[in-house]
Amino acid sequence: MQRLKDKILSEGKYLGKGILKVDSFMNHQIDAHLMKEVGEEFANRFKGLGTTRILTAETSGIAPALSAALTLDVPLVFARKNKPVTMADNPYKEAAQSHTHGKMVELIVSPEYLSSSDRVLILDDFLASAKTIKALVKLVNASGATLVGIGAVIEKSFEGGRQALLELGVKDIPVESLVAIKNFDGDRVNFVD
Repeated sequence: MQRLKDKILSEGKYLGKGILKVDSFMNHQIDAHLMKEVGEEFANRFKGLGTTRILTAETSGIAPALSAALTLDVPLVFARKNKPVTMADNPYKEAAQSHTHGKMVELIVSPEYLSSSDRVLILDDFLASAKTIKALVKLVNASGATLVGIGAVIEKSFEGGRQALLELGVKDIPVESLVAIKNFDGDRVNFVD
């Protein structure tokens, strides 16, 4: 997705230790037009899978996942990091190490919004080490739902996330990233061809 690559090159900032700051268009301030295109691209790549829900993690995955949910005309469920008093009893819970926060976070989904009859597409902002996405996969498995696909806006291929997903047993599930970064060379971002 060339427009996304251009945006990363013009506004993304490499902060070291594998962290790419994309706050100006995806993680703090949202470029709504770009996210609309991102959602449409995800919907195109995952069409025909019978998706009934999209699942993401709070907060950075919400914008691209919402756009895809609108295009696919399905609900979006996001795993919360704190259980509100309004959430149903016995929610699904999984812990994940947050790369940007440097600590463990708990991802929580109410059983009201994820059930065994669902066909779930997981979408997130990054696929790096896959710790968050692996936790989302475990939430899908705990609910008894069927996982139909995994998508990431940006993949940092050098961090081994795709391999980690294969080791989790999702080898027959399509995994798509809209752009893949091969490495960082100083401040330069090198994309996978």
